[in-house]
Amino acid sequence: MDKLIYTALSSTESASIHRVMLTNDLANISTNGFKRGSFQRAVSAKLEGPGFATRYQPIVPTRADIVNMTEGPRIQTDNPLDVAMNDQTVLGVFSDDGQLAFTRRGDLRVSEAGFLQTANGFLVSTEDGGPLTVPVGGTVSVTPDGTIFFNQTQIANPPVPPQQIGQLLLRDASATVLQRRTDGLFEDSNAGGVGGDIAPGPGIPSITSGALEGSNVNPVEVLVNLMDFYRSFETQMKVIKSTEELDKDGTRLMRAS
Repeated sequence: MDKLIYTALSSTESASIHRVMLTNDLANISTNGFKRGSFQRAVSAKLEGPGFATRYQPIVPTRADIVNMTEGPRIQTDNPLDVAMNDQTVLGVFSDDGQLAFTRRGDLRVSEAGFLQTANGFLVSTEDGGPLTVPVGGTVSVTPDGTIFFNQTQIANPPVPPQQIGQLLLRDASATVLQRRTDGLFEDSNAGGVGGDIAPGPGIPSITSGALEGSNVNPVEVLVNLMDFYRSFETQMKVIKSTEELDKDGTRLMRAS
């Protein structure tokens, strides 16, 4: 009896990882550039040791939140600081502890200190490896290859042409498996939580200015999967309860005899 209960509990534990991922996806339906997670289904693993000769446990090969890089819908904003990343392009940013990581979120802003950052506060990285400082008294424009120009708004004679002030760190992630960190940023699945640059893919990274990418989460699909999870959970609990009742009935019969 304990083998059946053990199997049911193990299945419930592995399914809980899927539930956490689905819940996170559902909570970020409206987050710009959010990418849904890819769930790795559990596999059967034989337990080793005394008393485990016939026991198998469902385990998930990795608990990493692997990012699904399918493109989300485009939202036209006409804001020059809003950039939507094309294909599997990712943008380099700095985490709060200074690690280099990547994102698909392209709603950029100029902070009070004059640094270019994402709307959720991560400093944008340049190809030179540092943050970008934006001068005052003008506007910023971004070309498809990530070149950033400063356009002076003050009237000058002769007119001052746009000045290049930096180059966004863009990478094609089509050849890299990305995982989501606890801060929501992406890194190479082999980075071990320390971030760092990724190997450039075969494609040419590019962006579209004046637009944002919406979340690629399908809310209907997520809700259906959550319903399936709760049905499965109820089934596992019924199996455990029924097994417990059978065990008690068997014990009573043995005592009566």
